[in-house]
Amino acid sequence: MNRVPTSPDFIADALQLIALPACACDACGMVVAANGALHALLGRDIAGRLLADCFTDAYRASSTSMLRGALGAAGRERHWDSSLQGVSGAIAVQVWSRPLLVDDGLPGATLVFADISVQQRDQQALRKTLLEQQAILESAAVGIVFSKGGFIEECNIRAAEMLGYARHQLTGMPGAVLYRSAEHCRALGLEAAPLLSMGKPYRTELELRRQDGTLFWSRLHGRAVDPLNTHDGTVWIIEDISDHRRDEDQLRRAMLEMQAVMDNAPLAIGFQRDKGVLRYNRRFAECFGFDGDSGVGLAVADLYPSRAAYENVVRQASPLLRRGQPFQGEMEMRRRDGSTFWALAYGYVLNPESQTDRGLRDTIWLFDDRSAQKAAEEATRQLMLEQQAILDNASVGILFSRSRLVLRCNPRFAEMFGYAQEEMTGLPAAELFPSPAAYEAFGVQATPLLGQGLPYEQDESLFRRRDGSLFWCRIRAKAVDQAHSEQGAIWILEDVTASRQTQMEVAAIMTNASVSILYTKNRQITRYNLGFAAMFGYSGDEALGLPGRALYVSQQSYDLLGAAAFPFLSVAKPFQTEVEMMRRDGTTLWAQLIAYVVNPDDPAAGTIWIIEDRTEAKRAEESLRNALLENQAILDSAVLGISVVEGGYNLRANSKMEELFGYGPGEINALSVQALYPDVAAWKAARGETARDFEAGRVHMSEYQLVRKDGSRFWARLSGRPFDLAHAHGRSVWLVDDVTARREAAEAVRRARDELELRVQERTAELAGANLLLQGEIVERRQAEARVHHMAYHDNLTGLPNRALLSDRLERAMLAAQRSGRKLAVMFIDLDRFKTINDSLGHMTGDLLLKEVAARLCGAVRASDTVARLGGDEFVVLVPGIRGSDEAARVAEKVIEALTPAFPLDGHVLHVTPSIGICLYPDDGGDVDALMRHADAAMYHAKGNGRNNYQFFTQTMNQAAALHFDLESSLRTALALQQFELFYQPIIDIATRRLHGMEVLLRWRRPGHGLVLPDRFIPIMEENGLIVPVGEWVMRQACEQSMAWQRQGLQPVPLAVNLSPRQFMHKGLVAAIGAVVRETGIDPALLEFEITETALMQHGEHTLEILRQINGMGLRLSIDDFGTGYSSLAYLKRFPVKKVKIDRAFIKDLEHSAEDRAIVAAIIALADSLQLSAVAEGVETEEQFALLQANGCRYAQGYLFSAPVPAVNAQALLERIVVS
Repeated sequence: MNRVPTSPDFIADALQLIALPACACDACGMVVAANGALHALLGRDIAGRLLADCFTDAYRASSTSMLRGALGAAGRERHWDSSLQGVSGAIAVQVWSRPLLVDDGLPGATLVFADISVQQRDQQALRKTLLEQQAILESAAVGIVFSKGGFIEECNIRAAEMLGYARHQLTGMPGAVLYRSAEHCRALGLEAAPLLSMGKPYRTELELRRQDGTLFWSRLHGRAVDPLNTHDGTVWIIEDISDHRRDEDQLRRAMLEMQAVMDNAPLAIGFQRDKGVLRYNRRFAECFGFDGDSGVGLAVADLYPSRAAYENVVRQASPLLRRGQPFQGEMEMRRRDGSTFWALAYGYVLNPESQTDRGLRDTIWLFDDRSAQKAAEEATRQLMLEQQAILDNASVGILFSRSRLVLRCNPRFAEMFGYAQEEMTGLPAAELFPSPAAYEAFGVQATPLLGQGLPYEQDESLFRRRDGSLFWCRIRAKAVDQAHSEQGAIWILEDVTASRQTQMEVAAIMTNASVSILYTKNRQITRYNLGFAAMFGYSGDEALGLPGRALYVSQQSYDLLGAAAFPFLSVAKPFQTEVEMMRRDGTTLWAQLIAYVVNPDDPAAGTIWIIEDRTEAKRAEESLRNALLENQAILDSAVLGISVVEGGYNLRANSKMEELFGYGPGEINALSVQALYPDVAAWKAARGETARDFEAGRVHMSEYQLVRKDGSRFWARLSGRPFDLAHAHGRSVWLVDDVTARREAAEAVRRARDELELRVQERTAELAGANLLLQGEIVERRQAEARVHHMAYHDNLTGLPNRALLSDRLERAMLAAQRSGRKLAVMFIDLDRFKTINDSLGHMTGDLLLKEVAARLCGAVRASDTVARLGGDEFVVLVPGIRGSDEAARVAEKVIEALTPAFPLDGHVLHVTPSIGICLYPDDGGDVDALMRHADAAMYHAKGNGRNNYQFFTQTMNQAAALHFDLESSLRTALALQQFELFYQPIIDIATRRLHGMEVLLRWRRPGHGLVLPDRFIPIMEENGLIVPVGEWVMRQACEQSMAWQRQGLQPVPLAVNLSPRQFMHKGLVAAIGAVVRETGIDPALLEFEITETALMQHGEHTLEILRQINGMGLRLSIDDFGTGYSSLAYLKRFPVKKVKIDRAFIKDLEHSAEDRAIVAAIIALADSLQLSAVAEGVETEEQFALLQANGCRYAQGYLFSAPVPAVNAQALLERIVVS
């Protein structure tokens, strides 16, 4: 105790030096001073107040007692826990007191307070936590076990129950006995120890063993009791999940069953959430054209043709779905490719309560594709219209009857019977027959058949018109409903009165004809007349069904006749010949045959043969021939020249006549008599004298100077007379005797005249020569005109009809189709890969291939079909007279089959396949241009479907063809208009993550369409050949850009340029590359070419030679899209390539697909083994990058590093990235 009295001011100053709250009291317990800390603690000043009043009610008594003990001379130091009343509430404090004398000498005390509110709250919270933990431990639904050093220290009741032990039995027990086996325990320890030792939790599911040895599934959660001191033991929470596992198995089976239902359901099923597609079944993907899960996340509105259509469905469906009611409606939906289809939709809400501000959250929709039904309904409607059109325009009468009354008929039926059409309704059927008896007889025949659902047919039945006249009809009848004949019948009547009369006349002709008449079909006898039977010795119908070969003396004779007749009969032209035939008894006869086809529109329908027995005439001709031979022998031995003349020409002459005139054997035959005279005047004079004598019935005799073949002249005595004196101008015979010797003397006198005559003769010979020359020129001109005409209508290379002749034949075929009611197919054929073959092997090989293709096409189609070549590798086949698309499809399959075998040409074994587009007349077009255009569109669709197939035209193709044509037309001017741009995408070194190079990518900035990606236009340029000049432009532009960057001081960076298959096989490729390198001055080591593996494998040795030439220029080569085509390792190891690029298809799911990871690892390993670098395309995530790095991939490119950018952005990239 401080025995020295202290003043209040001193005490107050001293208290301020104390950091803790403090005060001083006098002997009465009055506070004489307090420091600022106490003031701050209580929120008020307590100086001058009793300290006892500052304690809370709960602690006031105890604290006052302790305070009294601290005051006074006997006071001593004390401390206790109490609670002060502050402005903000009670404050827990610990109090220390010490005696003190104030200035009046009375004892007091100094009190110091420590705020223990936080500590007290922590203790209370800890106590509460311990109580709660104990309650949890005792009442927890899970087992809780504390273990240390492999032994159980404590557990709760639930743990003991789960394990089948009493609680005290588990205490001290080794934990290993609770596991299935010691091995399981050790495995768990090895797996859990690393996590527990780092203070991390460990979780697993495993089987534990009960005391009775049974096992149960549990979920185990383990954690160190003290994460900072993991040796203090582990707490394990054990959850019995046996029921959960059973439920999971059942749920899994239910999910599998549900998925099987989903996958095999005939309806499209889609789940929607928040106006987006959540998931769907296989049928849904098929209906809407999705590949796999490509439709997940798509906005539901995109499944409808328009936003308005979608909002209309929402307006109709939402009120029902919000009330938990299903929605049903038929609506038009849109596929991924933009095409639409009709569907019957059913909508259900999964939980009507799960609504958000934007609408219903989860709904399920079922779609029944009604396209086929819609088409069927449209087809039915069309069929009804067609049937009505048939009824209204049919050339036969059509009648519907029921209960022996006329229900209705078509105009032709009413016209046939002389009624107005409306008058026929309700008319008794008996009125149409000649008599009631005829009607009853008709009913006896027809009613039983119609009642059994069978048709009734009668080729000739007699009917009565309204005016009482009778006429013959062919009748066909059938019940409308074969199962219920009482529903009535349909009758078709054809007026055959005229044809019956014709048949009767034909029958009369057949019966009374003096010649044989024979009908054959498929080389068999089908009908003949009595004249044939008599001529060939057959009786009755004995010859019916016999092969035509039975009428000929030998198989060779029969085959020769068929070969001669087919060219005429196959084009519906008559055929005539004379041939030796054989009777039934084996004797032969000579016959003249005249053949006609029964139906000119269908030559295969049969042939009519008119046969005339020429045996006697043949014998007479033989006798005449023998007589002529005898006469000729007489003529040949005569000493005079003898000639038979008719119409001013020598018909025949003897050898003496030929000798007189200097002609060889037979040369004088058919020679004009005028040619034997020196001049026209002499000929006319002789002719006039002859005519006078012949007309007078006299023999003509005279002497004339005649001309030999060599031009020399001689005098001859002529004696002639007609064969028949009554016909002076008919055939005549002439005797010619050379009297030159006798007239030699006279010749001397008339020499001058002879010289003049010679000059005239020479002039005549000149004119004759000129005439011959002119005739030759006329013949040559006609031949040239024929060649020009053929060239105008035929292809020079293949000889096939060209476009002009094709158009003519197509128009004729359309007219024939109109007449016959059949269809016409137009097939547009384009050879796949022909341009590649033509570019790589040359035009000579290409021309040989086109000729072989033309030959195979002609062999694959019928004789009535037309194969034409339009130019290049485009062919067209016209197939007339077909019934529908099935027949056209069979012809297309035959064409594909014909072109499938290899073409061995010029040392190469070539393979080409056709892409065939088919359209039908009149279904797909009514004129030549439309049919050709639509067939062309279908052909392009066939190419788009993988080539080597055929496709029928649809209106959708027409639109696609128009877009394709528009795109191709714009492409042809894009290069000249500078619409192409180059983009650059970095290639990164995976080990250093630095820039290794850049791939050069082509983009097309098409006016009005923005930036067009290459997959839209590269295939078109590849097809039409534009890829060659555009590809060369890309090479040159890339090299010039590289040199521009180097001139600006940037470090050189390698550039990779793509070579397309067409560009790679172009003969000028190597020269073009060399020119670009020389002219731009680029270092060849900075230029790399990427070629797809499929392009490399197409022409093995040829490809190898090209690659060696490019590599020899110092350029680098890599294989693009590796793994997606086909490769030969034998070639691959020989190719001078440095890199293989792994296709992005294997990269996009790399972190999720074990198969893709295996493929990528295999490609990298293969590249390493071949000492090649692997480049991964399409890298977009760090996970993909890490997996590629782990597998030893060398380079990567993709959006993870940079998207393809224009040259300006690429330059900025080069300025800040270090080149590896």
